[in-house]
Amino acid sequence: MPLSPVMEKIVLHWGEMGARWGVNRSVAQIHALLWLHGRPMPADEIAETLGIARSNVSTSLEELQSYRLVSLVHMIGDRRNFYDAKGDPWDVVETIVEERKKREIDPTLEVLRAARDLAESDPSTPPDVRRRVGDMLSFIERLTTWYDQMKRIPRPTLQRLIKLGSGVARLVAK
Repeated sequence: MPLSPVMEKIVLHWGEMGARWGVNRSVAQIHALLWLHGRPMPADEIAETLGIARSNVSTSLEELQSYRLVSLVHMIGDRRNFYDAKGDPWDVVETIVEERKKREIDPTLEVLRAARDLAESDPSTPPDVRRRVGDMLSFIERLTTWYDQMKRIPRPTLQRLIKLGSGVARLVAK
């Protein structure tokens, strides 16, 4: 499947963006291709389209499945595995944020909580270190509490809230 200039531009950018976020370039490019294509694709077609080794495509698809961004599907009359990406931008972003929280923020909270507990019982911990650990822990806990609250808001309400933008701050400041 040849890529249109627009698709090529997005796929290449997705790869660059992924690399900046610590995601393998091929993983990000495959995600972009599947998202733009809008229909399930077999791994061999993905490899051919992107010029990526089939083994790299397989590994990348496994990673995308672990991130819950791509799912395995089967087609009647075809024994190959096909892969489909979430299409709704809200679903994509919500999944990315949730997975990054699970893989990056939650472990950081565990380390900060353990460090706080250790600092409380360790007289050699300088008071400013104890304070900094406590401040960071408190800040990240507040953000994750806010995030958990936002996840429970129905999408249409959240969309309206986002459209309000900085107007929300004016309402709260009064």
